[in-house]
Order: sequence, then structure tokens, then C-alpha cells
Amino acid sequence: MQRQLRVIATFIILAILSATLIIACQNIPSQNTTQSKTVQTTSAIAIGLPTGKTSFANVDVAIAAEMGFFKQQGLNVNIKNLDSAVKVVQAVVAGDVAIGGASTEPVVNAAAAGGKISVIGTYANRLTVSMVTPKAIKSIADLRGKNVGVQDIGAFREIMTRMVLQSANLTPKDVNYIPISPPSYIQALITGQIESAILQTEQVFDILKRDSRFHILVNLHEVEPEYFYGNYLVRKDWLAKNSDLAVRYLTALIQAHRFMYQNKTETVAIAVQTTGFDASVIEKTYNVLLEKNKVFPVNEGIDEKRLTYTISRMKSLGVLKAKEPDLAQLIERKPITIALNKLGKASEEVLLQK
Repeated sequence: MQRQLRVIATFIILAILSATLIIACQNIPSQNTTQSKTVQTTSAIAIGLPTGKTSFANVDVAIAAEMGFFKQQGLNVNIKNLDSAVKVVQAVVAGDVAIGGASTEPVVNAAAAGGKISVIGTYANRLTVSMVTPKAIKSIADLRGKNVGVQDIGAFREIMTRMVLQSANLTPKDVNYIPISPPSYIQALITGQIESAILQTEQVFDILKRDSRFHILVNLHEVEPEYFYGNYLVRKDWLAKNSDLAVRYLTALIQAHRFMYQNKTETVAIAVQTTGFDASVIEKTYNVLLEKNKVFPVNEGIDEKRLTYTISRMKSLGVLKAKEPDLAQLIERKPITIALNKLGKASEEVLLQK
């Protein structure tokens, strides 16, 4: 009898302990394993852009920030506006910024000179600029002896100016180069300080709206549709240590490009805030750059065939300062390939249809 009582007592004690353990486990906060796999440490990253104030051609960065795409990727992006692509490339090489947005010319020249840099992505990869002059200048030949606004020698707008001049058998020696900061081009034209400038599309629509004395002399997209424009570049040693950051950055940018095509109203609103131009100007810019010319890629966008063509144009303009770089060494596709694998490749026919 005593043995039976001991067994019953032991059973009761074990039952009490089991119940206590179950209650204690229930009071421990549950952990969402799915969330724990997706949460990323927030990383600060500096980005260099090639204009004094962010242009529509670089509005993808603003879209990625405003729509939370960078935040989703665990990135805190600090944008630095550096006036020209030459300064952006210099900042990347010096390590002052992690990623730079720059036109092809200074990137190719830096690589040709031995710079250890890689192209990992693109923003607007087709030309988004026009040469604007007073209507009194009716042809390119009329630019002879005129004051022409440029950025740094070898920077994008100076190269575009050379390209226009070359089509009329003119050279920079046939005009007067006047150094002008990009945000000041419109005012310099209106005041007569210069008689020609390469303007971004929103700048074109703005000056045509403000002053009827001006017109588009040359639309660069129309005369050079195969020219490759905007690149995102990094230092090779930075990429070796921060490949995950590059993938996360490019993932957010691809999301931004796709969002822009599908959400005109929100894109225009963010671009108005970012560029400082009014809504009517930005809406016209959107119509040209996205609906008509489709300058932003929705997948990889690094078109080696057009890059090769662009380098050949640099040679013909005399702005390639050394032997051309090996594109297989300059382009690093791995980060954007991983980003596309995460997002899935978009059907351009569906996404870009209007």
C-alpha cells in the first residue's frame, strides 16, 4: 500500500513539474524565423552623383529612398552631388564615396589609366540631353566664335559639346569654352554669358517655357541613339569586401526603375521635389524619358555593344586618353545578376508598354 502511495505521489509531482514547464515555455516570446532571416543590419553608404542638384536622369536614387526600397535593403544612403562625372570618378577612386553615378567617358578614361574600378549597374543608359541655343543660332556652324558653356574638360557635357561641334567639322578651338556649373546653365544662357549649353531634359523644358528666345539646336538622343550614358561604378577593392552592399543597392535601384514606369504620378511628384523644377516641366520630362525614349533599364541594362560603340565615339572625338580598357575587366556583372535573381527578370514588353 505504501509503495502504491509513493508511486501516486511521484506521478503527481511529475505532472506538476510538466505543467509548470509548459506554462513557462508558453510565456517565452515566440521568434518569427521568417523575419529573422530577412532582417538586415542597416549599413550607411555614400553615393556620388554628377550634378550640383540631382537631375531627372539620376532620380532613380531619390525614388529608391522615398519609396523605401533602400530601407528594405537595410541601406542608409547619403547622396553627395559633385557637379560633374569627372569629380564623381575621382571621389570613387579616392574612397570618398562608395558608389558613383557617372557618364561613360571619365569612367573609361580612369580605367584606361589603370584605375581599379568596376561598372556594376546603370541609371539612364541612353542620352537625356540636348544642346540649347538662342534662335539666332540656326545651325551648328553658327557656333563658331561663340561662348559655349561646359563643365570640366572631359566631363559629360563637354564631350557632348565636342560631339555636336564635330558634326559640323568644328573643334573646341573654334568656340570659347566658358566654365559653368550645371545648375547655372539656364541663367547663363538667359543673361547672355553663354550662347550654347548642353541641358538635361528638364532644363530644356524649363528654359523654353521661361524664354521664347531659345530653341533646341540638337537633340543628342536623336542623333546618337546608341550612345551609352550613365554608369554606377565602384572600386574593385571596395567591391571585394562589400559585394553584399552592392547587391542590395542594385536591388533597390531595379525596384525604383520598375516603379517609375508603372507609377507616373508618384514619380513626377518625387522628381519635382528632387530637381526643383515645376510639375508641368517634370511631367513633360517623364513623357520624353520614360514613355518615349525608355532611358531607364528594368533589368540589367549594361549593354556591352553600346558601350563598345561609345568608346569608338570617344576615340573619334579624341577624348580617350590611353588604350581602351578591356570591357570584360571593367564590367562586373555578378552583383546585378544576384539582384535580378532575387527580384526576377521583368518582361520589358509588359512593363514598358503604354
